[in-house]
Amino acid sequence: MTKRAIGSVLGQTLPAAAIVIEQDLERSGAAVTRDRGLRKVTTEWVAFLDSDDQLKPNHLADLLACAQETGADYLYSWYEPIGFGSDPLPHFGKVFDPEHPTQTTITTLVRTELAQAVGFREPPPGALIGGERYGEDFQFTVECLGLGARIVHLPRRTWIWNCHGANSSGQPGRGDAA
Repeated sequence: MTKRAIGSVLGQTLPAAAIVIEQDLERSGAAVTRDRGLRKVTTEWVAFLDSDDQLKPNHLADLLACAQETGADYLYSWYEPIGFGSDPLPHFGKVFDPEHPTQTTITTLVRTELAQAVGFREPPPGALIGGERYGEDFQFTVECLGLGARIVHLPRRTWIWNCHGANSSGQPGRGDAA
């Protein structure tokens, strides 16, 4: 995990109760690495952050306040893309539709009990949405829905997605773990 990512967690206006850091040194993929870290979480809520991204200072406070206001079990905000000419996924501000879920991001706040019940795994081979392969983050979202999770989108840009050629996009053997 980069100093920038860790610094963004330490700089939250609502301090994190704990930080679990997992690296994919063996290049087994994001699903395996995320699940390994998730099994170590003991707090009521878990927030996810990839090593090459960063949280804006109010990320945790904004998502937790939204959870308290809405009774949500799973919340996601949106990102400020760095390294793209424009927003690569135009879902910002759209209400989450459980009947037609769109690809969410992994930078979420989820009740730990729910997240651990679902866990992370790779989607089935050939799994497509709109003709495009989806990753373990969307698989996680769909399985949370299957357990009856209330998912809420907070239409604010509360984190930064640093896009670059080494982004893992859930693929084993890719990424910036060192």
